[in-house]
Amino acid sequence: MNIRKRDILELRINKMAYGGQGIARLDGFVIFVKGALPGDRLTAQVFKKKKSYAEARMLELIEPSPDRIQPPCPYAGFCGGCQWQNLRYERQLDYKKDQVLESMDHIGAVRNFVVHDVIPSEKRFGYRNKMEFSFSDRRWFLPQELHKRETEGNFALGLHVPGTYSKVIDMDACLLQGEKGNQILREVKTYVKGCGVPVYGIKTHEGFWRFLVIRYSTAFDQWMVNIVTSEDRPDAVRPLADILIHKFKTIKSVVNNITQSKASVALGEREKLIAGEKYIKDKIGIFDFQISSNSFFQTNSLGAQRLYQTVLDYAEFKGDEAVLDLYSGTGTIPIFIASEAKTLTGIEINESAVRDARKNCEKNGISNCNFICGDIREKLSAITWKPDVMIIDPPRAGMHQDVLAHVLRLSPEKIVYGSCNPSTMARDIGLMIQDYEVLEMQPVDMFPHTYHIEAVAKMRHRKT
Repeated sequence: MNIRKRDILELRINKMAYGGQGIARLDGFVIFVKGALPGDRLTAQVFKKKKSYAEARMLELIEPSPDRIQPPCPYAGFCGGCQWQNLRYERQLDYKKDQVLESMDHIGAVRNFVVHDVIPSEKRFGYRNKMEFSFSDRRWFLPQELHKRETEGNFALGLHVPGTYSKVIDMDACLLQGEKGNQILREVKTYVKGCGVPVYGIKTHEGFWRFLVIRYSTAFDQWMVNIVTSEDRPDAVRPLADILIHKFKTIKSVVNNITQSKASVALGEREKLIAGEKYIKDKIGIFDFQISSNSFFQTNSLGAQRLYQTVLDYAEFKGDEAVLDLYSGTGTIPIFIASEAKTLTGIEINESAVRDARKNCEKNGISNCNFICGDIREKLSAITWKPDVMIIDPPRAGMHQDVLAHVLRLSPEKIVYGSCNPSTMARDIGLMIQDYEVLEMQPVDMFPHTYHIEAVAKMRHRKT
């Protein structure tokens, strides 16, 4: 069948792709359909045609999948926060496990090992302890909002539309954070709209208000509000901080990150404490952690405990091991496992995260952890001792090839590899498979209603 751009096709979706799109096949030709679920029968219009596949937009749902449900969020299907609110949670877990298996098979050629069923998230909504919202002067209106263009203007504070870098949906709430976080969101929006100071334009690079980052500690019921702006203007930021502190007694910190970078990243080149303290506290298991505005911390605190317990179980410590932890962040994994090993050394590039890690060790009475700050490629090349166990939890991009080469050079007896990206995890493990055997893998759902999945692999050197 010769498929062309703008063709309208009737399709039966039979599979889910990594990234959340449904897959249909016509005479073996693959067609990706956004928002479609396996079991759907629908019509769709092709908007992109390549040699080996096409992409299409759903026009009409003729027969819904038995797994399709009504999403509770009015922004579902439009914003980039969730892709699977329209899919039964139990089936989300099935597809996430399939994604791990297929990535390991097709990308890494890693086979003949056990992948366990996904450990579900304890909370399905309100599970995120950090949300990042963007200010914009280019609001993207939902279909039911088009009549508001003339009266409400282009102001937006919310989440981006997938595939666009400048269009933002103006939001009153996000169901992935707690209700008080949504109240803070609305309060900030009301103030900024009325203060007379313009929001930042990602195309013009003019304006003041850039991002709103809200953090929450479930364990201690503490909130942190990080206001990211393009310049230092206390006259604009301090009145907002005063309103928030007065209205929300559980806000323990308001900080202002200031950046003149044109990059659309909610990080400041410098930071000012506006009200309260510079940190909030959270807990994973029995351990307390101090979190600053720009430090990495697992966004699902309850899920992190299950994830770290899996790391601990897979390490199978005897008590005399020297452990090397790459990408150690604020020290959450080393602190969680410290009592089971002899020594732990973490390497992390972010200076504030390393400072937090050291303070977290001190607060938790941990004395056998050491943290090295710097580029992992450089610091790992200087390691001369052989670790008994190496824990690797890289960012989504996976390990740099130089880091991977140093890992193989050090050849620890055991590796516990954790990742939030099955594709790069499969690539990295595939490059280690001649030296290391994958014994088992445990996926952990930290991100309900998205296609993202954490997975932990238990690996053993083939010579041991």
